[in-house]
Amino acid sequence: MKRTKTIASIFAALTLSGFMFAGIGHADEWQNHHPRRAEVNRRLGRQDHRINAGLRHDQLNAGEAAQLHSEDQSIRNQERQDAAMDNGHITRGEQQQINHEENAESRQIYQDRHDGQ
Repeated sequence: MKRTKTIASIFAALTLSGFMFAGIGHADEWQNHHPRRAEVNRRLGRQDHRINAGLRHDQLNAGEAAQLHSEDQSIRNQERQDAAMDNGHITRGEQQQINHEENAESRQIYQDRHDGQ
């Protein structure tokens, strides 16, 4: 009888933990698509596309493109660190700081693509 109770308790605990993990997975999926994070990541993607287009059209040399991609990755890492500190969200203040950094990088992409013209 005692063994049956123990097995039943273990089974119940495993079942409950499975539901808890399923809920966490769903929450992570939602948080990755949080509106502020989605906006930041779309903008980073567009800037990455602009860098690649500049390289493809000989407006950027390999060194300039590598530097810009490095800055882009730094901003992306900052966004991920900010989100990790707040359960997958970024605050308005964090978004404003990231936007400020993206604005500076956007200007740099423009300048680097047009410096030889």
